[in-house]
Amino acid sequence: MKLFELAKAFMRRSGNMTQWTGGYPSLQAVMADIRAGNSYVGVDADGEIVMTFAFIIGEDPTYGYIEGGRWIDDGPYGTVHRLASSGKHGGMLAECVDFCFTKVDSLRLDTHADNSPMLTGAERLGFTRCGIIYIADGSPRVAFQKLKS
Repeated sequence: MKLFELAKAFMRRSGNMTQWTGGYPSLQAVMADIRAGNSYVGVDADGEIVMTFAFIIGEDPTYGYIEGGRWIDDGPYGTVHRLASSGKHGGMLAECVDFCFTKVDSLRLDTHADNSPMLTGAERLGFTRCGIIYIADGSPRVAFQKLKS
């Protein structure tokens, strides 16, 4: 949970004032990820946990409808959610993506329009901006997809 607090502070410093508010992500959501086998961490050379994310293989219900675009393909995919890092090391999104591509050939992710570091990182890693999806509470997110090269 400490990594999520560090990530929220980074978001606020980066001008993203509205993502991950109201107690999100909650301990209950993280525990559900753990119970489902979808919670992952990254450790540095010293064994310190420096990254966490949820990686879910299979259809994401919020990705059933996409506005203003389309997915690259409709085949099986994995989704990255709730990526957070300690900020001690750069390249955590790339590390996460590299790991996920050992498990799937197609990867999707989404982020808030105000999350410029994530938007930039996804595009830098070759993700295609596919359109807008809406999460469970109805708020929009910029959706991306990348196929394993």
